[in-house]
Amino acid sequence: MAEQADEHKRGGLTQLAATAICGNDITSSCLYVSALAIIAAGKWAPISLLMVAAVLYLFRSIYAEVVGALPLNGGAYNALLNTTSKFRASIAACLTILSYMATAVISASVAIYYVNNLWDLPETAVTIGLLAFFMVLTIIGITESARVAVVIFFIHLGSLTLLLVVGGVYLSGTGLDQLWANFQEPTEGGVPKALFFGFCAAMLGVSGFESSSNFVEEQAEGVFPKTLRNMWLAVSIFNPLMVLLVLAIIPMQDVALHKKAILADIGLKTAGNWLLWLISINAALVLSGAVLASFVGVNGLIRRMTLDRCLPQFLLKTNQRGTTHRIIIGFFLLAVSVLLISRGDNQLETLGVVYTLSFLSVMALFGIGNVLLKVRRAKLPRPSHAPWLSVLIGIIAVGAGIVGNAIVNREHLLVFLYYFIPTMLIIIIMLTRIRILKSCLFTVRVASVSVHKLMGGIAEKLRHKINQVNEQQIVFFTRGDNVANLNNAILYVQRNEHTNRVKIVTVVKDAKAVPEKLSQDIAFLDEAYPNIDIDFVVLEGDFGPQMIQDLAQQWNIPVNLMFIGSPAGKLIYGLADLGGVRMII
Repeated sequence: MAEQADEHKRGGLTQLAATAICGNDITSSCLYVSALAIIAAGKWAPISLLMVAAVLYLFRSIYAEVVGALPLNGGAYNALLNTTSKFRASIAACLTILSYMATAVISASVAIYYVNNLWDLPETAVTIGLLAFFMVLTIIGITESARVAVVIFFIHLGSLTLLLVVGGVYLSGTGLDQLWANFQEPTEGGVPKALFFGFCAAMLGVSGFESSSNFVEEQAEGVFPKTLRNMWLAVSIFNPLMVLLVLAIIPMQDVALHKKAILADIGLKTAGNWLLWLISINAALVLSGAVLASFVGVNGLIRRMTLDRCLPQFLLKTNQRGTTHRIIIGFFLLAVSVLLISRGDNQLETLGVVYTLSFLSVMALFGIGNVLLKVRRAKLPRPSHAPWLSVLIGIIAVGAGIVGNAIVNREHLLVFLYYFIPTMLIIIIMLTRIRILKSCLFTVRVASVSVHKLMGGIAEKLRHKINQVNEQQIVFFTRGDNVANLNNAILYVQRNEHTNRVKIVTVVKDAKAVPEKLSQDIAFLDEAYPNIDIDFVVLEGDFGPQMIQDLAQQWNIPVNLMFIGSPAGKLIYGLADLGGVRMII
């Protein structure tokens, strides 16, 4: 066991590799958020970006507490899954998938747009080719993907640093007259309005902050909070400085004319064509890195959802390299379909609404997950704690960002629902498939009165499918909980899992150590729930990862369908070491 624990600590992505995968997404924001913040806030744009950096600082501790307590892939979905119902968790998952979808399509499209500044290429075909390239790269494996991400990350940070240095040299010769002129511009609507809508626009600059939590299982131990720190430092430094550089070089009224490639235009103005080329190529690379982050993040999330039976099980099929290629290919096809459907002059604006509202909603739900974790899983060990005040301020701030963006983009708000509702519908069908199958069975039975021979076979297949789903056994490990806790466990299974078989297991050193009333309590529950077959099993040994894996093979029960109560610090193993065991009380 000690060797396995050491292997877990040593394995996984390093700090640099993990930061690069999610950092390419969040640091690419300065390519477009500088212009958007200035258009919304004017001369107060630097303050708006610093406000966003302050909110992001609060979410560092929020994410660190939740993922430290529940170090599993899935992000906000995982947080809500372990603190509330599967349906509520699935809402967060749908929003996250939409965020990744929009990220992939927008980033790929804008990357090709930057390339078209240098060469004239067929945009749609080349964009699909870029998406296909990163699909193949992700199928090959996350280690190889990380190497590409690291190279892109260093090129991007180096290009941004070079642009700031060259811009500083340029301003040392021309002076800061343009900056002072922009600062003298009047603020339409007043300072509070400018700061609020500037803050809402600048919140787009933290998109990608949630990515790291969706592939935390692939990271080495202790890496996750460092990725949060690194991403926060990057956007807190580069985004405000880039806005100041823009204000020092371009007149305020001309910023909107340069919003599509404003940093490339800054490079042209300060150093000529060579810097224009460098910034354009860098933009294409780092936006491509954001596409990679989308593939890696959504793969981890959908795999976790499929393990929890929210999505069809055929998605879990792995190839020779151990990657779930069906998930990756499916996401590629979804992204291509969205690209083709949304083609037009307003493509980026349309997808931008889906993008912004999705990832801001995910951040808000992550904050809510932190609150639920504090209230419902107070005894669960965690390496760090986010102060209550930080959590509440963070949720309120992100909520304000959602409202502000909805107001500004209200004409495109329905587009968000067009994407969200079908995605959620798939999840609802999976979560209610027993009811749907029973409804189908009822319909078949009524129809079979007149067409018995035709419909009899279909009815038998539906009945078999219902029984097949319900026969999946669930395991609940108990240390001798009182009857109230055991009842809560049965109620959770009844409400959230498709099964009529529950195995209650207690692991003891000696059979004599089994609480005297435990078997009586379980017998009482077995009578109280006649539709659920409850088995009571006493095992002698040590409860831990090895026993869980052995029981999973012996009983043919997936580990993610084995449940425990909150360990309250008494369990020597971390939740990640148990291989996906879930908490339900």
